[in-house]
Amino acid sequence: MLITIIVFVLVLSVIVFVHEMGHFSMARKFGVKVDEFGLGLPPRVLGVRKINGQFKLVWGKSTIEPDSPTIYSLNLIPVGGFVKIKGESGEEAEAVDSFAHKPIWQRSAMIVAGVVMNVILCMVLLSIGFGFGMPAALDEGISSQAVVTNKSIQVIQLMPDGQAKLAGLAAGDVISRIAGQEFTTISEINTYLTARVGQELNFEIVRGGEIINKKIKVDKYTFADQEITGIGVGLIETAMVRYPWYLAVYKGIVATFIWLSAIVVAFATIIKNLIVGMPTGVEVAGPVGIAVLTGQAAKMGLIYLLQFTALLSLNLAIINILPFPALDGGRFLFLILEKIRGKAVQAKWENLIHNLGFLFLMGLVLLVTFGDVIKYGGGVLGAIKGLFGF
Repeated sequence: MLITIIVFVLVLSVIVFVHEMGHFSMARKFGVKVDEFGLGLPPRVLGVRKINGQFKLVWGKSTIEPDSPTIYSLNLIPVGGFVKIKGESGEEAEAVDSFAHKPIWQRSAMIVAGVVMNVILCMVLLSIGFGFGMPAALDEGISSQAVVTNKSIQVIQLMPDGQAKLAGLAAGDVISRIAGQEFTTISEINTYLTARVGQELNFEIVRGGEIINKKIKVDKYTFADQEITGIGVGLIETAMVRYPWYLAVYKGIVATFIWLSAIVVAFATIIKNLIVGMPTGVEVAGPVGIAVLTGQAAKMGLIYLLQFTALLSLNLAIINILPFPALDGGRFLFLILEKIRGKAVQAKWENLIHNLGFLFLMGLVLLVTFGDVIKYGGGVLGAIKGLFGF
């Protein structure tokens, strides 16, 4: 679990660093002063700034002059990061190098830049992954130029009352053997199971690099008004697929937009279900849950961790662009209101709304984290004890 925490912090740091780099670079492009670029959350441990061509160290909470060059800081809490931009809260609007002084389109670009960078990061990571070989479904129109290896049959869905669910199978499990026999296609498995209705067979499952044996009874089920024979799972044929570099970049970009549309649809469905009072059908993970998932991806291998990091980056981009106070999307919404009204909302009211939004989000994070701790508490407590030598 300790390794999981370290990997999680590194992954999150990369994602947040890229996001904040978007805000930073766009602010610099439009001539807006950046007071501080911080990795991690305050309090500040140390920082560096360039004065008269020389780098000067800044220790701890040292007082910084208002006209000081940008401080690049390392902060105590190793999660996240931030960019402090001059005038971002509406102050010093008369200063030429202030965020508040710039036209709406430039302020919009500075706000949205972080989200764009996270989408680009996803494209880059997936392109690298496809260049070295990434897990992919074999029904996705694999190019003839691709190199396909390590074919497998993977569980993607379980029926709530199915024998596989009762036996403890989970989405992502790979079926290696059934009763000692290997299979290369789903149709071969279906044919084999159809001839063995009512029998209890030994399934050799690969999960996270470990081999697990499960005794599962072959049964009959009704699905889409049709009677089928099996163990109550949805299967997919997957493999490691590697492309030449020029195709890898293209595939990385295409996959990013496919993922993007799928996540947007999923978010829209969740929000709709919440509004009408229907079950969301998903589990929400907070920092602890995401850390556990990161650790699981890392155990599966570097490529899987790369793929998971790309997915996290894309999720961060979508969440951040939501029109909710304290998020980038919320700040962008205020700029749209300013454009419509012809004048900005008073800074004190906008800041109050963003602060209330931030408190709400922190409360939500704490609530979800509480659920994560209950679910993964033993591993988390063990990691904390190991970290401090208890």
